[in-house]
Amino acid sequence: MSPSIQESIHLMGRQARTAAYRLAQLSSEQKNAVLRAMASALREATPEILAANALDREAAASRGLAPAMLDRLRLDAVRIEAMAAGVEQVATLPDPVGQCIESWQRPNGMCIEQVRVPIGTIGIIYESRPNVTADAAVLCFKTGNATILRGGSEAIHSNRAIATALQAGGAAVGLPEHAIQLIPFTDRESVAVLARMDQWLDLIIPRGGKGLIETVVSHARMPVIKHYDGICHLYADAHADIPMAVALTVDSKTQKCGVCNALETLLVHGDIAADFLPAVATALRAKGVELRGCEATRAILTGVTAATEADWRTEYLDLILSIRIVDSLEQAIAHINDYGSHHTDTIVTRDETTAERFLREVDSACVFHNVSTRFADGGEFGFGAEIGISTDKLHARGPMGLRELTSYQYRVRGSGQMKGSGVIS
Repeated sequence: MSPSIQESIHLMGRQARTAAYRLAQLSSEQKNAVLRAMASALREATPEILAANALDREAAASRGLAPAMLDRLRLDAVRIEAMAAGVEQVATLPDPVGQCIESWQRPNGMCIEQVRVPIGTIGIIYESRPNVTADAAVLCFKTGNATILRGGSEAIHSNRAIATALQAGGAAVGLPEHAIQLIPFTDRESVAVLARMDQWLDLIIPRGGKGLIETVVSHARMPVIKHYDGICHLYADAHADIPMAVALTVDSKTQKCGVCNALETLLVHGDIAADFLPAVATALRAKGVELRGCEATRAILTGVTAATEADWRTEYLDLILSIRIVDSLEQAIAHINDYGSHHTDTIVTRDETTAERFLREVDSACVFHNVSTRFADGGEFGFGAEIGISTDKLHARGPMGLRELTSYQYRVRGSGQMKGSGVIS
């Protein structure tokens, strides 16, 4: 392990811990003023950010990065403006820090409050999308957390330019020094160093492919909030409204196929398969979707590739859809709980009792009834913004907004209560 990498990242950890204590003292008004200054700084730095992004895109193209990945990497004036507007939006959101979750009084007169507080220091490891630099930094800042960011090598110049703008803009109006830090190293060694730095890091959040997440989990000495695959399902029940089921399938799969809440597997009750499958296949093929199906599906539809066992466990992030005919709600639920990634799954049915069973028994972060899977998103949930979508069960699950970037403490007030002899008079 390179001593320079380890020493540099450890120094960042010590600096982040100091910054976190200073951040915890800022009022909501102070934090919002910093956020607005950050948004202005991003707009002013647009030429520098675009120049840096051009370097990243040129290098990525020379390495043969896939078109979808190149698009995720690309910034333009419109995307930078959206980034700045997103920072301003975070400034308008309610600050969860200091919120009293619950309060009560004990018989001995002690008053107890459970109050939201910052987590402290958060490491975020992510790939390709440079906008994550701004999103992660400002969400953590709003909740009083110091942040250490480690972006992917393909976006290093863009990430540096964005982080520089955020730091410079915020510093002018009171952003504590080292509250937002970007690791300058792009090798994998830096990921391992960050993940082992539990003496200064309270939480680590990996955002990226399964390989990145498994690497972080294997090294981490602090809690990890994971965003695993988005193997999302839509189950068209025997009592589904067929036109609705067709429309929701097409939207879930094709509205944007390269994202974690896009549909990957369609389950169809056998009672409606003969009517539903030809209609949905026509609509999907019109959008360029390749279909892979079970034997029963291929008996109804022509031109469908045979689905393999691996297909049921694949997050395609592409215009490919697996289809399986099932005999019952129980079989659909069992398939989802076995093959799914516990991200987002939806049922289309007019039967409320069936829908309620699905919502109770599917073990996923988001379970929907008659809704496109594409609505599994912090913005769509009304959170305003999100740090990611957790497929964990502790400490956060589903879209992670500001509230999920806080912990809590108990604040107890008394008048001299002692365990051994009551209250001092």
